[in-house]
Amino acid sequence: MIEQDQSSALGSVRRLSIGSDIDKRARILVVDDDPSIRKTISIILAQAGYAVDTAANGEEAIAKSDLNFYNLALIDYRLPDMAGTKLLTLLRDTLPRMMKVIVTGFPMLDNALDAINRGVDGYLTKPVHTEQLLKTIAQLLGKQRREQEFTEQKVVNYVNSRFKLGRTIRRENETKGVRL
Repeated sequence: MIEQDQSSALGSVRRLSIGSDIDKRARILVVDDDPSIRKTISIILAQAGYAVDTAANGEEAIAKSDLNFYNLALIDYRLPDMAGTKLLTLLRDTLPRMMKVIVTGFPMLDNALDAINRGVDGYLTKPVHTEQLLKTIAQLLGKQRREQEFTEQKVVNYVNSRFKLGRTIRRENETKGVRL
């Protein structure tokens, strides 16, 4: 179940700004077999300004990730058709890379290690506190944005280096009297 900190009633969840991407609402997939948890997390995230989609099991989550882009997935550790850690590796790879958070009511060291080995980005225990949930999501979306900016900068640097190389070769050929 979701517990809310006293400082944040459900009706007053503050909207988190995601850098300069306020217009581009982050898309979050909530995967949990408990309908009340899916609904509660969805309401909290929607009121915080996120676009939210839900799935009741792993297969539904896989199908939705094949059709839609999600910035982040909140995945219950125990799903009716597979372990949440298995789902970590089955969700579609995206650019920017989808951040994945395991949410569990069974916080055991083996579960956490399994999640880490399968590439989890975050790990929350139930009951999830609203402030911790929103803080974790904001941190991971910030990390995603920085990774995307770094990737874009690498592409720009590569293109610029090729352009400069082409200009240098052209100048060398011109000084030698070679026409291309």
